[in-house]
Amino acid sequence: MRRNMTIAPHPLDEAIRLTPIDTNRFAGHTSPAYWGQVAPFGGVTAATILNAALLRPERLGDPLTLTVNYAGPIRPGPFEVETRLMRTNRSTQHWAVQLVQGEAREVMISAIVVFAVRRPTWSRTEARMPDVPAAAACPTAPRGRDMAWLERYDLRPVRGRLMQPNPDSITHGWIADHPARALDFPALASICDAFFPRLFLLRPTPTPIGTVSLNVYFHVDSATLALQGSAPVLGVAEGQVYNAGFFDQHGQLWGEGGVLLATTHQIVWYKE
Repeated sequence: MRRNMTIAPHPLDEAIRLTPIDTNRFAGHTSPAYWGQVAPFGGVTAATILNAALLRPERLGDPLTLTVNYAGPIRPGPFEVETRLMRTNRSTQHWAVQLVQGEAREVMISAIVVFAVRRPTWSRTEARMPDVPAAAACPTAPRGRDMAWLERYDLRPVRGRLMQPNPDSITHGWIADHPARALDFPALASICDAFFPRLFLLRPTPTPIGTVSLNVYFHVDSATLALQGSAPVLGVAEGQVYNAGFFDQHGQLWGEGGVLLATTHQIVWYKE
């Protein structure tokens, strides 16, 4: 006898799911599967913001840049995402996006998303993917039990020891959604925030931290990204400055065949 089986949505798809309210606004809800210390994991918030712009029918081309400013910690429960088309040019399109909560419509997230139509041009990649063992040869790091979002990724460190003193903050490691999921732009945006905080590679002392601003630069179109499937990506990250309560970190995400899928840069607050 044949049984009808319902396949449950992936946790990421559930977390970034949005329901249209009107032309410009969407309703969403925080997901316990991607909860952090005091708010949702910043990567899934970035993915939600990007998803809102992707859902607009006027959207032109594929994501080019994403800037997310974390104005305040998102509270558990419902929220709204407001999208506004600011300008469309021949090759680029600019959107302003806000995530608001409560009767006062308090702004928790402000963001800018730029889409682009990519055209055939001369191309060159100066960055080089590190020579590292294949993901299958690297053991999976123990998943964190104190923050739910760490359960949502298969992390396989290659270089750099987490929560131990290191001579520098450079890390190499394989990253994939857990359970496996074909990579798309929202998932890629989320992974861009999955790097271990650089501060804890140099000074492994428990310290309150929080991302203030996250920037993602996408370097491939949707057709190229689709070739990645659910295979792990190689994340390379490094910090540069730790000063007066803030530090930065930048990263690269490499895909199949040594294709640089995205680069990212963020500034993070920390407390003494």
